[in-house]
Amino acid sequence: MTKLSFGAHPFLLGFEQLERLVERTAKTAAEGYPPFNIEATSENAYRITLAVAGFREDDLSITVEDRQLVVRGRQAEEVQDRIFLHRGIAARAFQRSFVLADGVEVGAASMEHGLLHIDLKRAVPETIVQTIRIGRS
Repeated sequence: MTKLSFGAHPFLLGFEQLERLVERTAKTAAEGYPPFNIEATSENAYRITLAVAGFREDDLSITVEDRQLVVRGRQAEEVQDRIFLHRGIAARAFQRSFVLADGVEVGAASMEHGLLHIDLKRAVPETIVQTIRIGRS
């Protein structure tokens, strides 16, 4: 079976990067923790909400790396000697990634009731019409 590449198709010139984005997205889709929602808050705005119960703002970091939104969480080691009879609340470190399209910018982030909200906004590109002169050789 031959792998079809975006770059090999004659009508998709310059879309090689799209193929890399699809592959990167497929790798990050297998992550399961923490659970999250993505909602459209308006025509050009989105909100990602991650369930991060037990994490404080200082335990979380949000970065944008090569058009990829990366949320990391690591809880500080507890100094108390606690003995758990059952530990059902996950306290493990995590990294959750989201691939961002061109023009999508990360706005504000906030914590509320154990939920981390990250607002995204898509800039609407201008429509540009360009006329190319044909010269003589």
